[in-house]
Amino acid sequence: MKVVLFCGGFGTRLRDYSESIPKPMVRLGYRPILWHVMRYYAHFGHKDFILCLGWKADAIKEYFLNYDECLSNDFVLSDGGRDIKLLDNDIQDWNITFVDTGTKANVGQRLLRVKKHLEGEEMFFANYSDGLTDFHLPELVDFATERDAVGSFLAVQPNQTFHTVLIGDQGEVRAIEPISTSDTWIDGGYFLFRNKIFDYLEDGDDLVHECFSKLIAAERLHAYKYDGFWGCMDTHKDKQRFDEMYSRGETPWEVWDRGQDDPQKFLHWKNPYGKHDSLSNSHPR
Repeated sequence: MKVVLFCGGFGTRLRDYSESIPKPMVRLGYRPILWHVMRYYAHFGHKDFILCLGWKADAIKEYFLNYDECLSNDFVLSDGGRDIKLLDNDIQDWNITFVDTGTKANVGQRLLRVKKHLEGEEMFFANYSDGLTDFHLPELVDFATERDAVGSFLAVQPNQTFHTVLIGDQGEVRAIEPISTSDTWIDGGYFLFRNKIFDYLEDGDDLVHECFSKLIAAERLHAYKYDGFWGCMDTHKDKQRFDEMYSRGETPWEVWDRGQDDPQKFLHWKNPYGKHDSLSNSHPR
């Protein structure tokens, strides 16, 4: 399946990192988070990408046009540096379509503007390009297929320091609890759509506000609840936490490195901050 990646937004809450580059190009290790998202999909066999570009599109284009294979792959250097032999190539079999979808377009409009590149695709993935997970992606495909859903997404639980409050008619507080222990689920940004999504998406519509409202009314939108690892690089604090994890070698999203056959590898890291290990809960794309 093709993978649509929304890469046109400006990360206002990551201004220290993304003032000169688009948010998906903020580094995690020595690669941008966009690469990590793409590598995740490629691991499951989905290597045909459509990048919906906008603000600072040139930064993303230049990264891939000048992709440094030696920094990302093992290689043999010989003849005084004049000969380089790559031992592998991590993006050699990727197909990447770069589409300028405007600097001010919302997510729904970005999706509409790449519609022609999805002709003939019964289903396709989409992603906000700033969140990482260790979720076993084929499960979302099975979930959506069984329900004949037009739209499906990964639902995760927030892990912020906020508390939910139950308030009575007279303003009395009836209950207060950490949001991480409540039955609150948020959109995790990992989508699977049927091509019929365009029947519910009109010019000017945003994906979540208008399009999803129509799908909900038609009972064609489904959410897969996932309480495993999920994190979004949405704030300065998220970036710091990701960097700390990366420096310790705790990278559960790197399913391509450990495969799906080692569920115990990061078990010791689970639940250090609350009910589960998501990092953020907001998605201004």
